[in-house]
Amino acid sequence: MKVVARDDRRSDQLFRHLSRNRLAAAALLVIALAVLAALAAPWLPLSDPDTVETASRLRPPGSPGHPLGTDEFGRDLLSRLVWGARVSLLAGVGTAAAAMVLGVSLGLIAGYYRGWVESLIMRFTDILMAFPFILLAIAVIGVLGPSLATIIVVIGVSSWVVYARIVRGAVLSLREREFVQAALALGSGDGRVLLRHVLPNTFGPFVVLVTAQLGGAILAEAALSFLGLGIPEPYPSWGRMLSIAAAEYARKAPWLVIYPGLAISLAVFGSNLLGDALRDTLDPRLRGA
Repeated sequence: MKVVARDDRRSDQLFRHLSRNRLAAAALLVIALAVLAALAAPWLPLSDPDTVETASRLRPPGSPGHPLGTDEFGRDLLSRLVWGARVSLLAGVGTAAAAMVLGVSLGLIAGYYRGWVESLIMRFTDILMAFPFILLAIAVIGVLGPSLATIIVVIGVSSWVVYARIVRGAVLSLREREFVQAALALGSGDGRVLLRHVLPNTFGPFVVLVTAQLGGAILAEAALSFLGLGIPEPYPSWGRMLSIAAAEYARKAPWLVIYPGLAISLAVFGSNLLGDALRDTLDPRLRGA
């Protein structure tokens, strides 16, 4: 009961600190609205994002039935932005989750066992960090073909090394602490020590990293789609929409560039800002406690 009460106090304290940070509240609101719009897309009163209406092509924002205008095929831009959020956010969340699971697991193993296990894992991370991301993306997508699953694999493979390095550093400082040594002395196995005592104490660093990596994953998916390596047509994707518009319609129909670019910027900015706020809140030295 005492542990539950202490966890409740920590959660209340975390919520109070976040609620006092107006930028963090604004970032959380932006991300929440994007997620809600993406989840509710099938039930929103929007037209089909893939319906082609050549008679309505390149309608400016404010046109009847098209609040944000239409694209070069007469498709409603608002509908494509909302449905594109499903692709971009799913790519970001899926990548962050996959990279977190893999990176945290290997970071725990490397920091706890040390020796040749640590050397093997860390040298592998060095190799991946030295390998250019775009070359890895071209190679993997060339073999597996462009799809959402391929995008998650490509970005996840290049992102987990950051989690592994940060968690390994945290574990190195925790493995010699008194509560870990006490658990080992009482007969707890390595698995129990890692999951019950070490992993919860690395929560602060990697939860901040997850929010920061979420924005990076969204931006990476948009970059791959911009280069033609992302989700194929006709599925809407913010990066793909921006790529086509920037190449052919930047001057003739600037709204086709502005709105997808604004959506990407807000999602990335909101996730990075939320990560900074969480870092400031979880670190007592930064919040003046």
